[in-house]
Amino acid sequence: MAKRFEDLTFADDGMFQAVLKDPQICAELVERLLGIRVAHVEYPELEKVIAPFYTTKGVRLDVYLKDENRIIDVEMQSHPQEALGKRTRYYQSMIDMDSLMKGEDYTKLKESYVLFICKEDPFKDKSERNFGLPRYTFRNACLEDNSVNLDDKSLKVVYNASAYEKEKDEKIRALLCFVRTNEPGTDDFASRLSAVVEKLKENEKFRQEYAAMNLHDQDLIRETRKEALQQKAIETAENFLKMNVCTPEQIAQGTGLHLEQVLELQKQLSAGTEKA
Repeated sequence: MAKRFEDLTFADDGMFQAVLKDPQICAELVERLLGIRVAHVEYPELEKVIAPFYTTKGVRLDVYLKDENRIIDVEMQSHPQEALGKRTRYYQSMIDMDSLMKGEDYTKLKESYVLFICKEDPFKDKSERNFGLPRYTFRNACLEDNSVNLDDKSLKVVYNASAYEKEKDEKIRALLCFVRTNEPGTDDFASRLSAVVEKLKENEKFRQEYAAMNLHDQDLIRETRKEALQQKAIETAENFLKMNVCTPEQIAQGTGLHLEQVLELQKQLSAGTEKA
């Protein structure tokens, strides 16, 4: 169920992208969380879709920005999702494919950062207990000798806002606290983020865009459910046809499929049986 527009916070999908549409705010957030200086930022692309080939699964990135030497993907995760590690791996691969022009050598790859800001701890041990760190930084290194660096110029950083009190850096702690509680406190940057959020709530154009985004998401959910039900009906029809206990007309009536679909399934199953 979509969140009420009036209840949106900085950490909510839609609002997060809208706030970071400001390049200065976007750069300041990246500098604070990654500890790097962003000298010049191309206007950030919001919800960038990368799909290098028509046969591949595309990826929608929350905020995608570049400077002369780096590419940075910033993601907000308000709700726990499965396989965060594999998600970062896939995002990284898509970013590399998108950034390297066709025919260019891989030595031209820029430094890349995948930054996740999570409201909940995404990592658990074998006993399903959260590790409880406010920050998780991952860089490829050698298991036999951790002083050996693969030097692939990629870094993945995951912040856990639920453990903001454990963060030693005062500015990062304040930002994570704001993400977690929606209370900016006395931090200047968090206060500015909060002010932008409230200003956007008064923006009728953004309200309409948010409503349209939710309608689109609901359409996708309905379409996904419809496809799942259709597939289930087909599987049921195939089982009845294999058992030969009902007529095609009865199967069509019972599963909701068109009679033509059932007859086509019957034809395919018969052809498969003859080949065997």
